[in-house]
Amino acid sequence: MTTSIDKIAWICLSEGRLLCARSKGNNIYYLPGGKREPGESDADTLLREIEEELSVRIRPETVFYIGTFEAKAHGKTEGTKVKMACYSAAFEGQLQPASEIEELAWLTYDERDHVSAAAQMVFDHLHELGRLS
Repeated sequence: MTTSIDKIAWICLSEGRLLCARSKGNNIYYLPGGKREPGESDADTLLREIEEELSVRIRPETVFYIGTFEAKAHGKTEGTKVKMACYSAAFEGQLQPASEIEELAWLTYDERDHVSAAAQMVFDHLHELGRLS
């Protein structure tokens, strides 16, 4: 039986690098974001999760859909997949790890082996578009 984790993720690029986050006790990076709560839209989830995890406010009028990527979920039982809808958006404030986030990192394509399988698919997509160094 296949289980699917529904996740919303933020694509934040700067100078050819992609913002990634590492949770406490984890050795791999993920794209910032998280699971939706009942009744939340993708945008609602994105705004809530990014403020909780990174202490910044997403500007709702700038939210733009990038794509949905599906892969084996890191650290979960066999057959568990993550389906990650990815959005870019402008933000206000200063990025700071909060909640369960221990570290933020701006990663290049050469560092894609430091991220989850689903995030690697995003790295590949952005690299093909020439947006990730």
